[in-house]
Order: sequence, then structure tokens, then C-alpha cells
Amino acid sequence: MDDVVRAQESVRAYGELVALAERLEALRQLGEDGVEAHTTAALHAVRFAATILWRTVPDVPSPDYRQDEERLLELAAHWREAALGLGEFAPQRPTLRLVENDGSSA
Repeated sequence: MDDVVRAQESVRAYGELVALAERLEALRQLGEDGVEAHTTAALHAVRFAATILWRTVPDVPSPDYRQDEERLLELAAHWREAALGLGEFAPQRPTLRLVENDGSSA
């Protein structure tokens, strides 16, 4: 692959990640009950990807978000939970109700 084409595609991919992060942030703020955990996890994953790619893309501004190593480890745990449906990302279980049979038939 030509270096010029590779650089152009890298710039394009970086721009798409930054734009996606902006859309996810807007979506996250639309939650009726506060921010939604899955959207927030996806937002941080996209921001992380943009930060990784930024280091290899020439002549683009740095993202407004970069995380320290401890924060990235914390986020990785959240991404794992979100991908596997664990913890706060677990699907809501149906509520079971105990119904007594009084012996009468309908």
C-alpha cells in the first residue's frame, strides 16, 4: 500500500473515531435516567481507539481525551463486563412472583 494512501486512510479513520466519540457523547446525554452504562462504555472504547491511532497519524490535533494507565485498566474492566453482560451491564432479570393457589377453579 502506498504511504500516501495509508496516511490519508489513517487521517480518515481517526476523524471518524473522533466524530463517533462526539455522537456517542451526545447519545449518552440523552438518557432519561442519567447516563446509560453501555453507551458510556462504548464511548470510552472509541476514545481509547482514537488515542491509540492519533500517535500514528501525521498532522492531526490530539484528542481532547487521554487517560492515564490506571484509568485505562479500569475502563478495560468495564469493556469486558459490557461485552460479556456482567455486573451493571447484566440484562435485567424478570421479577418472579409467588402466586398461591386457593383451590378454586375459574
